[in-house]
Amino acid sequence: MIELGSILILGVFAQWLAWRLKIPAILPLILIGLAVGPFADWYLGHKLIDPIFDPETGKGLFPSSSLFYFVSLAIGIILFEGGLTLKKSEIRGVEKAILNLITVGSLVTFIGGALAAHFILDLSWEISCLFAALIIVTGPTVIAPILRNTPLNQNVATVLKWEGILIDPIGALAAVLVYEFIIAGHVSSSFGIHAFAQFLKICCIGFTIGVTGAMFFRFLLSSKSVPHYLLNVVTLGMVLLVFVASDWLEHESGLLAVVVMGMVLGNIKIPHFKEILYFKESLTVLLISILFIVLSAKMEVSELMLLGKNSLIIFAIVVLILRPIAVFLSTGRSDLSFKEKLFISWVGPRGIVAAGIASLFGLKLVKVGVPGAEMITPLVFMVVLGTVLLNATTASMVASILGVRLTKSEGVLIVGAHTGARLLARWLTDKGRHVVMMDNSETMVRAANEEGLTALQHNIYQEIDTGSNVELMDVGYLVAMTGSDEVNQFAADKYQDQFGENGTFRLMTRQELLNSELSVNNKAVFSPTTDYINFSEVARDFPQIHEVEVANKEELTSLIAEVDASRDTVPIFIQAADSYYFVPATRKEGEFRAGEKLIFMGNIDSIKSLSAS
Repeated sequence: MIELGSILILGVFAQWLAWRLKIPAILPLILIGLAVGPFADWYLGHKLIDPIFDPETGKGLFPSSSLFYFVSLAIGIILFEGGLTLKKSEIRGVEKAILNLITVGSLVTFIGGALAAHFILDLSWEISCLFAALIIVTGPTVIAPILRNTPLNQNVATVLKWEGILIDPIGALAAVLVYEFIIAGHVSSSFGIHAFAQFLKICCIGFTIGVTGAMFFRFLLSSKSVPHYLLNVVTLGMVLLVFVASDWLEHESGLLAVVVMGMVLGNIKIPHFKEILYFKESLTVLLISILFIVLSAKMEVSELMLLGKNSLIIFAIVVLILRPIAVFLSTGRSDLSFKEKLFISWVGPRGIVAAGIASLFGLKLVKVGVPGAEMITPLVFMVVLGTVLLNATTASMVASILGVRLTKSEGVLIVGAHTGARLLARWLTDKGRHVVMMDNSETMVRAANEEGLTALQHNIYQEIDTGSNVELMDVGYLVAMTGSDEVNQFAADKYQDQFGENGTFRLMTRQELLNSELSVNNKAVFSPTTDYINFSEVARDFPQIHEVEVANKEELTSLIAEVDASRDTVPIFIQAADSYYFVPATRKEGEFRAGEKLIFMGNIDSIKSLSAS
């Protein structure tokens, strides 16, 4: 009980520590596992936490093959969650450089890694190819903390983010396929036609069960056969059912089945998809916390001693040769500068999926007696720990040296994606501003995306992670204009330091509009009579934004007063040189700075001075 409780406590502590230090969680998880496992055995003569139950001493957690089964099921759930994140629409929507990184770049890493492992470490081709497949994966869980801690320009941040998201399930699938081929060859005692037939059989069963499970699960949800309060546990049960059923029909096909099931569900329309994804993300965090402490603690000093000078050469080849070749080949014809390519070459941390699958496959292959299998786990762990530690500690310095850090925050975050907000966002985008919209409504977000705008679906009351949403990294202006006064006030107050360093604005509240004695907060914009309803009605009836030149401050003040008086117009910006600033809702003496243009929305014919001219 003490050991099991300690693992949970240490896992939660490691996750908190990673958040606090802004580093990938895998780093403290593995280090803690090594500290209570092989390192403790080295110094104290026994492990503080021993995952393997010893019947003689009565200590340990998992008897016999129980650890093997636990790791298999946990990795299956993690891979399913990874499969859910891979969408065809996202692959089509990303730049060619990113597509090349996950195809050409992965191939370079696979071929180079296999050659290096075979000729330098004298491993068999089968084990060398498995090692190479495992080190393809980077993953969002290791990239996001680095992006969060190091503000990068939009090009670099976007490439690193999407590479991590897209290559995670693809790399996992590649590793699973290589492993299945090794198992097929071992079962057939050769790698000839029988091994290939066994491999095809595993693939067919895995793909069939995965697709069937996904479609059956969609049927259950679409027919409302699952009550909402059982949604998450039924999802977990379905994943385990697919894993076990596939493995029962054809041994070792379970992992492939759950990856395929996740990918299918991620690309078809199913009810409650967001809730399922959030639950799986939370469950994955818990499983990862337990899994990596257990797997690290399980390692023996003798396994760590297998890593010698040649292993360090492999690490250097992966980091200093294969990664740069993969990046420069993949981005050769892109708009990325040489320094941007150089930085992307430097940042390539291997992630949780690589370490987790390596541990599982290492256990399985050693158990069935595949030569050289004992090297897989320590070798991949070394690459994972080394790349994460190297990138987490040097990324900020290297970014500064190469000049790819974000120097100024000129982007605009608009909270709300209704018609009026989209009209404003489109005008700003046409003027060369980077605009990101955020709304909790899937319909609104979809409408914005269909108009070519950048929009994120997010509940503003939940924390916003710039490491996961690199679109927000250059945001320095915030304007909250939803239909809820409470949401607008909350967003302006909560995120003014994070996203509104250059300016934080919101619509007037209904109470401010009705109570003339209530002083209007200086965050309110447009006019003393413009709240959400007025703004939306003008945007609906007259969805045009006009730019009118003014000769001096007096003419500007007069024109704003006339626009204020019309119910069909709303003043938006004042342009001074190449900069714009919102028209404030307050009307104090000397409020307006001199400007060259007034930008307003609505019916230009309702402004008499403009109609007369």
